[in-house]
Amino acid sequence: MPEMAAESIDTGDTGVDYANLVRELVEPLLDAPDALRVNCEYAKNRQRVLIRLAFESSDQGRVFGRGGRNIQAIRTVVETAAVLAGQAAHLEVFGSQERDHPRDENGRRGGDDRGNEGRGNGGRRRPSRPPQPRSASSDAG
Repeated sequence: MPEMAAESIDTGDTGVDYANLVRELVEPLLDAPDALRVNCEYAKNRQRVLIRLAFESSDQGRVFGRGGRNIQAIRTVVETAAVLAGQAAHLEVFGSQERDHPRDENGRRGGDDRGNEGRGNGGRRRPSRPPQPRSASSDAG
């Protein structure tokens, strides 16, 4: 696991404790919660925050979830808290191949970050087909 700087619990002027928020959301998913590391880094104007998350690689599948649904839900909660505080937040999973989603038990990868998980076809887009012309007889009915 990569080394990270000491944990930050500075909430700044906003009152949002991003480190504890992320910890509360991620810890229940981990087999090794003691390995969880959360680091928050604020921009100078405190309008943006970068949250880095690290954990044992054996917990990666549980944190990301099928098709990346778990990590996307965690990001949504963090980003919503930031918006309510007048900030922008970005959650980065440290030391993980996030774009290469974990494979399921059949060796298939989950969906991608563009929201294609719910397509029912493994996140793949269907090839586009040109529109079919209508026949005159079907419109006469």
